[in-house]
Amino acid sequence: MNTAIRRVALAAIVMVVALLAQLTWVQVFRADELRADARNTRMLLDEYSRQRGQITAGGRVLAMSQPSDGRYKFVRSYPTDPAAFGPTVGYYSLEFATAGVEQSQDAFLNGSDDRLLSQRISGLISGRTPQGGSVELTLDPVAQKVAYDALQRGAGQGPVVGSVAAVRPSTGEVLTLASSPAFDPNALSSQDPDTRAAEMQRVEASADRPLLNHATQQSLPPGSTMKVVTTAAALEAGMGPDTPVSGADRTLLPGTATYLQNYAGQTCGGGTVTLRTAFELSCNVPFVEMSQEIGAEAFTDMAERFGIDGTRPTSLGVPSAPSGLGRMEDDAQLAMSAIGQSDVRMTTLANAMVAATVSNGGVRMEPQLVKSLTAPDLSVIKGYTPDDAGRAFSDDVAGQLTDLMVAAENHAAASGGGAIPGVTIASKTGTAEHGAGDAAPYTWYIAFVPGQDVAVAVAIESGPGITRDTVGATYAGPIGREVLGALLEGGR
Repeated sequence: MNTAIRRVALAAIVMVVALLAQLTWVQVFRADELRADARNTRMLLDEYSRQRGQITAGGRVLAMSQPSDGRYKFVRSYPTDPAAFGPTVGYYSLEFATAGVEQSQDAFLNGSDDRLLSQRISGLISGRTPQGGSVELTLDPVAQKVAYDALQRGAGQGPVVGSVAAVRPSTGEVLTLASSPAFDPNALSSQDPDTRAAEMQRVEASADRPLLNHATQQSLPPGSTMKVVTTAAALEAGMGPDTPVSGADRTLLPGTATYLQNYAGQTCGGGTVTLRTAFELSCNVPFVEMSQEIGAEAFTDMAERFGIDGTRPTSLGVPSAPSGLGRMEDDAQLAMSAIGQSDVRMTTLANAMVAATVSNGGVRMEPQLVKSLTAPDLSVIKGYTPDDAGRAFSDDVAGQLTDLMVAAENHAAASGGGAIPGVTIASKTGTAEHGAGDAAPYTWYIAFVPGQDVAVAVAIESGPGITRDTVGATYAGPIGREVLGALLEGGR
């Protein structure tokens, strides 16, 4: 009998210890994780009783908390171009939790961040109601609106699915992150449940995923914009703008019996041409053949130095997808990767950083969206510090790439339009095939202005007027030039 009692008692002790261990794990070690979980509506209920910090950019208030006459003391509102900023700023919703900057900077905005501990203690002593800190973004409000409006116009036939990213090459500051389609953060953050439900139902019914930030969370094959990376590797290997390359209109894909052509069967001049001509005309054949001379190791290394390494930006401030080469198992995949096809995937922001790295003399900066964090008493908790990601290539290679991209821009602008009078632009267009049959390609445009601290990338995924024959020069190019013009006009 005593043995049975001892066993029961031992089992009870083990269960009590296990329960205490589980409670300790949940309440101590996982407390911060559970508190920050976007699905934790209990925390949202508590936070709605106090004023959340603002999100600003360029002197404009993008998100703020206002006193409410409803059930909750404060309601979140987005007073400045909510659709244009929505995918980046995000929303703060009682029902749908948080997204975007509202999510990534949630602890600071709601005041629970450890860096605001002294503010909380001071408020507790003085009896003041706790408040959150404010977040200032690097975005340029004017250029952001220009970019979003351009995506809504498309080619004059209505909104397209796509994105625009612009950056400051010398610092990595993100100047625009426009995404289309978008959503209304005011509706998702409304205290009226019917309004919230209607907006969420609308966006979830769209196959184009309005809740997705297409500038940072959508990775696409970059097409011929990848030739900037391939050319950088070629120049570093000893080739030059006047190096002879093939001008043929087709070539055998290495290791296969399949012929690869220039895009849409275009000619590259025939016979032998220079690398300069091949880059300007964006011929596939010479880059496929060059990739075999460069080699997989050198090509992969250069891509990684550009940031195309399968990782996400470490200090961006919003959710992002990785950009990388994917598999590189044989010569055929190397050849297709060199022209931005196969498994190569890049976000619009990552491609903007490709242009920015050339503009910055070969030095790549980490893209950053948060400019400063300010406490409720207006003291600056954290200011902006550029994050140098290292030198990708020499200043000499950067100069040669710039010259090649200026020539490519002159060729593209002649067919695409939208040139900025008196302004020299260095660019590369891209048209990435995907799917099968008559699927319209993804069209790209990456560019910078030599001597000016701005770079841009545009990616168009689909939309009215976009057909199998659409190319980057005629669709993405004019949008990119319009955004560059807006940045230059304001001296940004």
